[in-house]
Amino acid sequence: MKIGTRDIGLDHPPYIIAEIGVNHDGEVARAMELTDAAAEAGADAVKLQYFETDRLMSKAAKLAAYQKAAGETDPVAMLRRLELTLDEMALVVERAHSKGIHAIVTVFSTELVEPAETLAWDAYKTASPDIVNRPLLEALAATGKPLIVSTGASTLDEVVRAAGWLDSARDRLALLQCVSSYPAPEAAYEGIMAIASATHLPIGYSDHLLRKDQASLPVAAGACILEKHITDDRTRPGPDHRASILTGQMAEYISSARSGSSGRAWVERASQARRTHPDEESGRIWAAEQGDANRFAAHLGYIIAGFCSAKSVLDCERDVRTVSRQSVVSTRPIPAGTVIGREHLTIKRPGTGILAYRFDEVLGRTAARDIQGDVPILDDDLRPV
Repeated sequence: MKIGTRDIGLDHPPYIIAEIGVNHDGEVARAMELTDAAAEAGADAVKLQYFETDRLMSKAAKLAAYQKAAGETDPVAMLRRLELTLDEMALVVERAHSKGIHAIVTVFSTELVEPAETLAWDAYKTASPDIVNRPLLEALAATGKPLIVSTGASTLDEVVRAAGWLDSARDRLALLQCVSSYPAPEAAYEGIMAIASATHLPIGYSDHLLRKDQASLPVAAGACILEKHITDDRTRPGPDHRASILTGQMAEYISSARSGSSGRAWVERASQARRTHPDEESGRIWAAEQGDANRFAAHLGYIIAGFCSAKSVLDCERDVRTVSRQSVVSTRPIPAGTVIGREHLTIKRPGTGILAYRFDEVLGRTAARDIQGDVPILDDDLRPV
């Protein structure tokens, strides 16, 4: 896979994305300051989020627990405060390119793919909840640009299914293992290898841990892309600041990630640890004598051998999985007996209705009862086929 002229894979230094996300707090000047800091730290790219609140949030939308913990009280008001316009994002793209780094954007709605294409993004990304949003994934793949798909709060079967939808874009597709908790209480690096084994695609890691000095560990597991939230002040109000590292810490994180070894070298080291210590208990004793990096390398050997490779939904992710996935949603009131057409439907949060990948299954069905406007549609709202 390439982004621009940059090769991405196990034989290359890990590609580092500094995730600005919404840490600009809706202020383009702060977004550009964060871009400057990311470039100075040595990141390969910065990433923004492109959404329009009314397109993303139905009236059934709720806050995730981590957003409540950050002091938010209203999901719609929160997102409206954090929007950047397309013109404002154009300034950030220009700033990133002037600093010699890439500009990437997470697009949250299918309707925004076309306007996003008016800017010179180097790659697109999707958020973890959109692993079930087939219309959005396919629309982004159709642009012909590199696409990075996050996989937090999903099962391995869901990841494999999404990769299948995007098979025609495999040469420009990467997947990111992620723990969708902000900050994450655990790493789940074993998911990197599980996804790699199941899909044979480049795999990265969206890192929501607060550690700034252990980026070599996901690289050891085979991550060739790392994404890390950055902020200049973790005490600022807003949903993501608490799960971010400071701009001044980003250089240390990048140094830890690259540290002279490609992902392949780390995997070979772990494989050697397994060959040297085939007995799990003796391996643990040996690893305990070596320090964190070798301890992980020894553990990774067992992952490679197939004992620990796993990708699953963690307990800390279940709230985000429900709140932030997108459902098929009514655009208007739909009276009982109405044959449902495209004009009646959109895709919005939360994921409490028929999930977005089933959009086409709803078309042509008949409403079994009156359906309110701007609410997730349920299976029980439709007459049996």
